[in-house]
Formats: sequence, C-alpha cells, structure tokens
Amino acid sequence: MDRLKIVAGLGNPGQHYIDTRHNIGFKVLDLLAKELAIDITKRKFGARSGSSEFADKKLMLLKPWQLMNRSGQAVAKAIGFYKLPLSELLVVLDDMALEPGKIRIRAKGSAGGHNGLTDIIERIGTDQFARLRVGIGQSDKPDSVDYVLAKPPKNQRQLLDKAIERAKDAVLCWIEFGIATAMNKFNVVDEI
Repeated sequence: MDRLKIVAGLGNPGQHYIDTRHNIGFKVLDLLAKELAIDITKRKFGARSGSSEFADKKLMLLKPWQLMNRSGQAVAKAIGFYKLPLSELLVVLDDMALEPGKIRIRAKGSAGGHNGLTDIIERIGTDQFARLRVGIGQSDKPDSVDYVLAKPPKNQRQLLDKAIERAKDAVLCWIEFGIATAMNKFNVVDEI
C-alpha cells in the first residue's frame, strides 16, 4: 500500500452556496465520494472528510469547512498531521481564467487570484503542490464576488457538469498514475 494521498476540494460550506460557481471543488469531491462509496461527513481538521482506498493507494477526500479564503487552515492541519509530502496533495478549485467546462491540472503554480488557493499557499509556505482547476469563465463586472457566488444559468450548468465529471476522472488518474500522466491525458483540448 502506497502512502496517503489527499484530494482537497475547495468551496464554501452552507446551503446558500451549494450550487454556486465557487463550489466546484466541493462538487468534484461529492462525485468522487459517490463513485468510490466514501462517506465525507467525518469532522476532522476543520473540514469534512472521508477515507478509503483506490488503486492500492490510501485516499482522503477533504472539504475545508470554513469560508473559501480560509481553506488553508484545514489543508495545513491535515498535511501536518500526516507529515504528507506535498507530492501527495491535489487541490481542486474553480477558475475564472478558464472558459466554462475546461479543466487544467498542474504540478505547481501561483494562486492566480484565487483566495482559497492563496490561503493554502500562505499556510503551507509554498506553491509546490498539484492543483486541478475547473473553468467557470469570466465575470463581465470588475468585482467578481457576485459572479462566483451565483448559480450559473442552465446552459453553463451543463458545461460545468461535464467538466466536473472530467475533473473527477482527472483526479482518479492522478491518484493511480501520477501528475505527469494526468497532465498529458487531461490538459489536451477539452472534449466539451
């Protein structure tokens, strides 16, 4: 059995945020949990989490249970508790720089203006960990808060649902085969 892998999906807790663009990370984790029959309601590290095995690897799904801009608290606690090498962490989040329905997986990189990712980088002291971004598209207004916290219209929802499915598959690929294979397979022109 290989060492533990943690997949952290970013979002905001609470009924009000459930189907908003900013909760894409939670949606991907919910789909993973359903497919792998993992109960992700355990309270640990200031998050909702669940553990299982996939492809002979230990796996923890982690939803930080604070508002988005404090996501790093739970992630830092979990990786500190397990003394997890950052190569075993994947963060799943929404991204306004990508068109709705597109996904992009990277081994490392900047926060790109995402408050949840910024907090994780600040709390763990580095940006050297994998992230999977799911495109939600740009807001047409200078202040993007209302856009990311809104529920997308039906036509965009269909694109996002396909991207969430693809993101789930990319996470499973990362767990089983690693970041290089996942990047090669899923960073091609999206089939949406």
